[in-house]
Amino acid sequence: MLFKTLSLGNMDNNCYIIADEATKAAAVIDAPCEAPKILKTLRQEELACRYILLTHTHFDHIGAAQALRDATGAKLAAHALEADELINPSLPPAFSVRIDKPADLLLNDGDSIRVGNISLTVIHTPGHTRGGLCYYTEGVLFSGDTLFHGNVGRCDLPGGDYTTIKKSIREKLYALPDDTVVYPGHGRHTTIAWEKANNPYIRQDWEYDY
Repeated sequence: MLFKTLSLGNMDNNCYIIADEATKAAAVIDAPCEAPKILKTLRQEELACRYILLTHTHFDHIGAAQALRDATGAKLAAHALEADELINPSLPPAFSVRIDKPADLLLNDGDSIRVGNISLTVIHTPGHTRGGLCYYTEGVLFSGDTLFHGNVGRCDLPGGDYTTIKKSIREKLYALPDDTVVYPGHGRHTTIAWEKANNPYIRQDWEYDY
């Protein structure tokens, strides 16, 4: 699997490009901003972007989605619970991005997406948002804003809930193999084993204090 990480924008969002080296089929996981940089990487690696896979629909994860879809013809995918957020965002204009066309694919827990010879499993992990998604392929998890290195996504925005995000992580993400490498929406990568042993927001029962 070919794998690229781009850190984009003033919120240090991670944009991940994964591709099947045999077929050159690719998927972009989150499209925060700076579409030209994403497109340049795709061109340099001679990749055909088939999917834009959103982990959730907050503005800092979708700012380049429309431009990227228009330029590549890739299918834009989001959880069914957040489909309306793309075209009718609930957050104030300063914190939202409106997409002109609905998502091409509405995803649910357990769905599978093929990118060439790569199979990605869709994991619904509500808590940061109602329709938060993670994407798993053997040994690798793209966790969006659900799970960070030593932290979890904030839960004080519409659709967020701290009890729910802990449940998502404990029951779904911590069920993955311990050596799974976790690539979050912001910051450095981690592993499931490290988070199980060290993440204080999951190990403790107290509420996140904002």
